[in-house]
Amino acid sequence: MPVLPAIPPAIHHIVAAVTARITARSAVTRAAYLSHLTAARAQGVHRTALSCTNLAHGFAAFPAADKLVLKQQRQPSVAIVSAYNDMLSAHQPLERFPAIIKQAVRAAGGVAQFAGGVPAMCDGVTQGQPGMELSLFSRDTIAMATAVALSHNMFDAALYLGVCDKIVPGLLIGALHFGHLPALFIPAGPMISGMSNPEKARIRQLYAQGKLGRDELLEAESASYHDAGTCTFYGTANSNQMLMDIMGLHLPGAAFVTPNTPLRDALTAAAARRAVEIAGPGPAYTPVGQVVDEKNIVNAMVGLLATGGSTNHTIHLVAIAKAAGIVIDWNDFNELSGAVPMLTRIYPNGEADINHFHAAGGTGFVIRELLDAGLLHDDVTTILGHSLRAHCQEAFLQGDQTVVWQPAAAGSGDDAVLRGIANPFSTDGGLKLVSGNLGRAVMKVSAVKPQHRSVQAPALLFDSQEAFMHAYTAGELERDFIAVVRFQGPRANGMPELHALTPALANLQDAGWHVALVTDGRMSGASGKVPAAIHVSPEVSAGGPLGKLRAGDLVRLDAESGTLQALVPDHEWAARKQATVDLAANRIGMGRELFQMFRDAVSAAEQGATSFGLPSPASSGDVDHVAEVREAEPFSDEDDLIRKPI
Repeated sequence: MPVLPAIPPAIHHIVAAVTARITARSAVTRAAYLSHLTAARAQGVHRTALSCTNLAHGFAAFPAADKLVLKQQRQPSVAIVSAYNDMLSAHQPLERFPAIIKQAVRAAGGVAQFAGGVPAMCDGVTQGQPGMELSLFSRDTIAMATAVALSHNMFDAALYLGVCDKIVPGLLIGALHFGHLPALFIPAGPMISGMSNPEKARIRQLYAQGKLGRDELLEAESASYHDAGTCTFYGTANSNQMLMDIMGLHLPGAAFVTPNTPLRDALTAAAARRAVEIAGPGPAYTPVGQVVDEKNIVNAMVGLLATGGSTNHTIHLVAIAKAAGIVIDWNDFNELSGAVPMLTRIYPNGEADINHFHAAGGTGFVIRELLDAGLLHDDVTTILGHSLRAHCQEAFLQGDQTVVWQPAAAGSGDDAVLRGIANPFSTDGGLKLVSGNLGRAVMKVSAVKPQHRSVQAPALLFDSQEAFMHAYTAGELERDFIAVVRFQGPRANGMPELHALTPALANLQDAGWHVALVTDGRMSGASGKVPAAIHVSPEVSAGGPLGKLRAGDLVRLDAESGTLQALVPDHEWAARKQATVDLAANRIGMGRELFQMFRDAVSAAEQGATSFGLPSPASSGDVDHVAEVREAEPFSDEDDLIRKPI
C-alpha cells in the first residue's frame, strides 16, 4: 500500500466549488435515489426474498455443491453480466472469464452464476454505415439488458464484463439502477501494439486524397487492429477503462493489462474474490449506488480532462450521473477544464498508444499526481474501501497466480507520454464549452494547435457526412469554410459518429485552408487536429438554432473566447425559419425501425441523450421527506463503508 501523506492536501478551490454546486443542484434527485436504494435493500437484496419455487428454478441446473451453497442462503451469490462476443476484438477475451470467476468465487465460499449477456456493437465496424445509427442508443439498450439479467433477484453482488464505447456506460447505468448491489468491473485489456498511430493517420489521409487504394488501406488497418483486445488509441473504449480505474470500480492497475496473460487472469480472479468480500449482507457490504456519488463523478470528470479522454463522455458521464440521481452539465466540464492540467499525450492527442502510457506509469501515477495536487477527492468509497489513494498502485504477478500491488512509480517512465503535476503538457484539460446564437457545443482542443483554435469563415451546409465527402472528392472544398453538418443529433438519426470527416478536414487544413466543423453529431475520441464544435445542443431536429443557418453565412468559432456565433444581424436571424429535411431514409433498415422509441424520447446531448429520467420520490409526498429519510435511515454501524485494503 502507498504511504498516506502526513497532511492530506486541501482540495483545489475550483474542484470544491464545482462539487458543491453539483451537490446542491442534485439534492432532491440524489436523495430520491438513495431512498430507493435503501428501500430495495430492505425488501431483500438476495435469495431470501424468493419463494422456494423461485429459488428452485434459479439453481436447477447447478452442480450439487453450488446448489447446496445456494440452498443454505448464507454465502454470496455473484452475478456475471457480460458483453462477450467474438467479433469484437476487445470483448473476445471475455469468453474465458466466467470459468475463471466461478472457480475463484467458489474457492472464496460463494457461487457465481452467469446472469445474462448484453449486446455489444463495435463503432469501428459500423463507422459510416447505417448500423452506426443504433450505436448511441445501444447504451440504454445495454442498461435495460443489465436490468433483465439482474431482475431474478438471485444475487448479492455483480461482476460486469465490458470494455468499449457505449458498453461500459450502459453496464454502469444498469448497475446503478440496482444500486443496492455491490459492483465490480472487469476489463479485458488492450491488444498489443501494432502499426504506429502516426503512420496509420498518414495512410488514412493519403487514401482520402486518392493517393492510395483500398488494398493498401486495408493492409494498414489490419496491421493496426490485429489481435485480441481493445484498440490501442485513446478513444472512448480506453477512456472507459481509465474512468473505471479512477472511480474505484476496478482493482488498481487493472485497466491496461493485455488479454490472455497470467496477470490478466490473476486480476480477474482477484476481482471475483473481492466481489464475495463486499457482497451483502456481510460486514464489508459496498453498494455501487453509494460508491458513485457527487465526489466520485467529479473525480471522473477530472480524470477525463487530465488524460485528454473521449468527448463522448461529455454525454456518457452525464447519463451515468443521472442514473445515480446526480445532475451535471457542460458548464461543470468547462470550469474543471480550466483548472485541471493535461498529464498525458496519447493518440489522438499525441503519438503514443495506451500500452506506452501504461508502461510509463499508467492510471496509478495519474491518480496519485492529481490527489497530491488536491484535484481529486480522496474521501470517496471504492471497491477497496474509503480512500481513492488505495488505487495509486500497479499490479504485478507473484508466482503463477497471485497478484501483488506496489505503489505507482515515483516518476514517469517517459515524459513524452506521461508527466507529473509539476510539468504538465498544458495547464488546462483541453476541453472547451462554446456557445452563442447557434447553441452550445463542446470542443476538444488538446490536439488542435493554438493557431487553429479560432476560425471565422463562410458556412457550408451538409445534411450528412456522405454529402460532405462527395463535395470533398469533387474538389469543391479547397477554400476557407466552416462545415456545418446538420441533422446528426439523437432525435434525427441516433447521433452517429462522423469519423469519415477527420482525414478530409485534416488534409484541407494541412493544405493551408482555414477549416472547422460544427455539428449536432458526434466525433468521439478519434477527433484530432481540426477544430470541431460537436454535440451542438439543442439539435436541429429539436428546433435548435443551427437550423437557421444559411450557406454563406459568416460563422465565428473560437475556443479561447468560447464563441459559437453566426455573424448575422439579430433582426434577420429572428425572422428566419427552421430548415427541414426528409429523414425517412434513416428510419428503416438495419434494425433502425426498432429504435424509433429512443429517437422519440431521447433527451438533449447535454442532458446525456438518455431515454430515462432522473429519480423521483417514491410517492407524491413532500420532497423534503425524501431528504429526511436519507438522514434518518443511514447505513448501520455493521455496514460501515470503511474497508481494509484487498
